[in-house]
Amino acid sequence: MRLIYCEGVLEIVGIRRLYEMIRTLLGALLGQYFMLKRIRFVSTGAYTQSLQGRTKFQSDLSYNFDREKEISDLCIEVVVTSGNVAKLRKYQLLEVPEVWFWEEGKISIFCLRSADYAQSSNSLWLPDLYIEHLEQCLLMDSQLDAMLALADKYK
Repeated sequence: MRLIYCEGVLEIVGIRRLYEMIRTLLGALLGQYFMLKRIRFVSTGAYTQSLQGRTKFQSDLSYNFDREKEISDLCIEVVVTSGNVAKLRKYQLLEVPEVWFWEEGKISIFCLRSADYAQSSNSLWLPDLYIEHLEQCLLMDSQLDAMLALADKYK
């Protein structure tokens, strides 16, 4: 179970098998992509991010690029049972530059611009990443096949 607090609202979220399968594969695929493209990164996982009295939560995956920073450059949420873009508010309070949501096989990318999030077709941090290919890899039956397919794309 995870607890998420944002501006007076407490949410209790259960963790399911599909959620863990997607989360761990997505982390592995991104790690492989960073290695293949020689991108310096710090994987900060699901640590607790907070703003005193306003929000406290854990992203499913989070990353800093180039060096470790207090606020994550990229946070990712895997949505299996419930979720919507209203969940962006907690990231907005912390001014996280980029947030992804994986839901029903699709990745939605939101970039912070002038204090609000705008949906984007590609990542600001990873502009050369083919999001559609990443989505296809995440839906493969075999995690090995997914890793090989990603490696083949970026050789």
